Amino acid sequence: MEEILAQARKEAEEAEVFLVSSEETEAKFEANRLKHLQTKQRTNIALRIIKDGRIGYATATDLSDPESLIASAVETARFGMVAKFRFPSASSYPQVSIYDSSVKAFTTEKMIALGEELISLVLGHTADLVCDAGVTKGVVSINLLNSRGGRAHYEKTFFSLGLEGNLVRGKDMLFVGESQSSCHPDIRAKNIAKIVIEQLELAKNRASAPTKSLPVIFTPNGVGGALVMPLMVAFNGKVVLEGASPIGNRLGQQVFDKKLSLWDDPTVFFRPSSRPCDDEGVPSQRTPLIENGVVMNFLYDLQTAALAGKESTGSGSRARGGQPAPSPSAFVIAPGDVSFEEMVADVKEGLVVEQLMGAEQGNILGGDFSGNVLLGYKIENGKTVGRVKDTVVSGNVYQVLKEVAAVGKEAKWVGSFIQTPHIYCPSLSVASKG
Repeated sequence: MEEILAQARKEAEEAEVFLVSSEETEAKFEANRLKHLQTKQRTNIALRIIKDGRIGYATATDLSDPESLIASAVETARFGMVAKFRFPSASSYPQVSIYDSSVKAFTTEKMIALGEELISLVLGHTADLVCDAGVTKGVVSINLLNSRGGRAHYEKTFFSLGLEGNLVRGKDMLFVGESQSSCHPDIRAKNIAKIVIEQLELAKNRASAPTKSLPVIFTPNGVGGALVMPLMVAFNGKVVLEGASPIGNRLGQQVFDKKLSLWDDPTVFFRPSSRPCDDEGVPSQRTPLIENGVVMNFLYDLQTAALAGKESTGSGSRARGGQPAPSPSAFVIAPGDVSFEEMVADVKEGLVVEQLMGAEQGNILGGDFSGNVLLGYKIENGKTVGRVKDTVVSGNVYQVLKEVAAVGKEAKWVGSFIQTPHIYCPSLSVASKG
């Protein structure tokens, strides 16, 4: 990296070298059986330069030919964007615990046994369920150098366990599932199995949903599937800069319910998306986005922040060594003070939505979502009475979150970078084929 940086400095005013290496092992199960065990290794090196005031960029997987990498970056600088930023100089970074050596020591035999245990536990409840499962472990190494003395290096581990089940009885198809991830390998099969079995129990009975506006309680999985993606786009500083964000001109204003607070925090310990600095060498920080319903900040990388006249929030992220772009690391919705059981007890007629299918295909920029309820339950007189089918829930995130009946007191990680409680919405549009 030092050699590439030194050579690049001869061709450009400033330069940055970014190197990411990863090793990932996956035990994949299909139809209740182990299908394959695979290990992948990847290395990407990226060079970004500022030449004649413009950004040049190139990436490669072959580290033995730095001359070609530099030549490509110099060539692209002729047509690159005008650089409005300077690379960060040497910085001190927060201590963020994201590495556990026991992940590397977790053998493939243990991974297979863990997947088999999870499937066995679920099949012990519902023998004719067809399960796909996955156990994944890995380690990522990040290195960054720039011509202003900026230097970063860290390693992080990740471990995940998940299961998707499909139950077919006649023309009826039921989909259930759960997954968990961490930087630790301490995820328990019985915890995931317990959640899947609870879904199967709730889905034993069938119920019909009317076509009208109803109260809807989104579980954490439901929040992640329906409500988070439009917010991620809206708080992206690049989208704000382009004038496409519905809240881009609402900074400091009350846009959401006062019960709602949201922040991005890459300093959370042992989360796979956490890190001590972003992919441009800017120190990580907790960035409040919504405080008691008020829009507080947007997420910026170096270039976007400079164009907007702001400071980078340490949100520059690269996809496998690609160009940096603003992106959240750990989207955290603050818990409230109402239990899920209290929410259900408050509803005379409504729905619990666990999984929506196709919600991300709506007008994401405008905040619209609409999806089939892949897994959801009918509430009648304060009790869940059965699973609903052929039902569509639709709404607009900004209308839905403008008036929230309650926010759950217990939060859960969904995937690797969203932590959210249940959210109880007083009225959403529901359409049922039945």
